Amino acid sequence: MHDLITTILLGIVEGVTEFLPVSSTGHLILATKLLGYDAARWEVFNIVIQLGAILAIVVLYWRTFWAVLQGCLRLDPVSIRFVRNILIAFIPAAVIGLVLHKRIEALLGNAEVVAVALIVGGIAIFAVERFTKEGDIAGVADIPVSKVIGIGFLQCLAMVPGVSRSGATILGALALGVERRTAAEFSFFLAIPTMIGATTLELFKNRHELATGGGVGLGSIAIGSLVAFVVALLVVRAFVGIVGKRGFTPFAWYRIIVGSAALVWLLTK
Repeated sequence: MHDLITTILLGIVEGVTEFLPVSSTGHLILATKLLGYDAARWEVFNIVIQLGAILAIVVLYWRTFWAVLQGCLRLDPVSIRFVRNILIAFIPAAVIGLVLHKRIEALLGNAEVVAVALIVGGIAIFAVERFTKEGDIAGVADIPVSKVIGIGFLQCLAMVPGVSRSGATILGALALGVERRTAAEFSFFLAIPTMIGATTLELFKNRHELATGGGVGLGSIAIGSLVAFVVALLVVRAFVGIVGKRGFTPFAWYRIIVGSAALVWLLTK
């Protein structure tokens, strides 16, 4: 029963935080400290359930993906630029992630790094909202390649737990002149190859453990993925609405409050 409760709670955390600029990995690391479960045992689980959240994007934007697929078959320039931009932005994370994989893993158990990164990221959101003018680049296919490359490298900042992959890509896009909704959607779409790549690598690394029943079982992974999928469906819809009306400032306050509270708790426990 304890494992089932942990499975559901972590699925909810993943679904809520994956596409918000608040860091899903950071929240899962803090959950490790708060709930007191064995982080090593749940490591693969935390990576693989991201696929559930990714599936939510596929479902929510299936018309977009279907139109792009049909357009690519017709060699439509707009559809081809859409796919090109997603793939180009994915390359830096794929290369740097493979090269620095061991160093990145070493940071994943450091909750203090998460707390500090949450605070710094919140301040960064305030700075971008305050000093960056509203961009005029609307549409993923219309983002110039030079800016796509910049966003791709900025995504790599999220390899530090607590930074937030969606936060780094969205803020990077805003700073480079992309309008709010397009910045958010580009982050959603870029998550698909990024998370599939990370999950594939994690499953390959831990294939023997999964085959022998070590760690968390496939049943728990399936439940966690389902929970993350359902929660992400609801959260992404709400997120787009909030961004359209209030911008990203509410998430900056959230990051600073949670990061500060976590840092105080970690330093005094």
